[in-house]
Amino acid sequence: MFRYIIWRILVMIPTLVLISMLIFTIIELPPGDYFESYVEQLKAMGEKADLQEIEDLRARYGFDQPEPIRYLNWVASMMTGDFGYSFEYRMPVTDVVGDRVWLTILVSTLTIIITWVLAFPIGVYSATHQYSWGDYGLTLLGLIGLAVPNFVLALVLMYLANIYFGTSIGHLMDAQYMSESMSWAKFKSILEHIWIPVLIIGTAGTAGMVRRLRANLLDELHKQYVMTARAKGLHPFKVLTKYPLRMSLNFFISDIGSILPSIISGAEITAVVLSLETTGPMLIRALQSQDMYLAGSFLMFLSFLTVIGVLISDIALAMFDPRIRLRGGRTK
Repeated sequence: MFRYIIWRILVMIPTLVLISMLIFTIIELPPGDYFESYVEQLKAMGEKADLQEIEDLRARYGFDQPEPIRYLNWVASMMTGDFGYSFEYRMPVTDVVGDRVWLTILVSTLTIIITWVLAFPIGVYSATHQYSWGDYGLTLLGLIGLAVPNFVLALVLMYLANIYFGTSIGHLMDAQYMSESMSWAKFKSILEHIWIPVLIIGTAGTAGMVRRLRANLLDELHKQYVMTARAKGLHPFKVLTKYPLRMSLNFFISDIGSILPSIISGAEITAVVLSLETTGPMLIRALQSQDMYLAGSFLMFLSFLTVIGVLISDIALAMFDPRIRLRGGRTK
């Protein structure tokens, strides 16, 4: 196990290097840069841009240098903890992200917890009561949850809340707390608003997890060792929890690789529809405006979380499931 972990950590280094090259290349693919987009935006608004100031900014941040030099400077700065300057927001990247990261973590973590709390009992019930009325009803709800996109559900809830209750849902807090630092009043306002995006974002996740848990558990319950345990008179609850349920949870562990970055990125489209103060809309805006340092640093951080999540899930699977081995070999 120790040699495997060391080997995986060493493999992460070239993986992250290749990912950083790919991210930098993709960001540089569109013609021009942020400054050219900014000048065109000002012209469209009928305003004049200070071209000398823009040229000074280009020279200060190395946009007049060849792309390989800019890439090396970008990577070297990130390794020292400097994620660059956001031209869109006119402040360092770390200051731009600010509270948005913590709000995104709060929304995503609550969504994951509620998803798992709901998916476990529903999935187990559907598998152990196959083809019952309860299974059919839960299956129908699950298919509806999978079929309806999150942003469509957000639009429906916004419409219903406005028509029947006269309220406008959206944002993660009241307007007066937007620019204030964290306080008890602001935290209470966040708790009052957060259940709506958690409910919307968690709908598809819960439905998908129920379907996978049901399918995996049904596959395990029809295997020979379960039938043998039943024939020997083992208690049904013990038959369920001893091995079948445990073996059917592998996908929960393997999902860690995608859960970690999703905690930070959040549901981007739903966040745009609900005007949530999370990092998703900020990332989309940074990519649209070619805000290189903000978009690149954010995507690099998500890639790092993905690599770490995959490592954690692989180690946890090897410890959780005795059928999984860290290295293959022929058995006689």
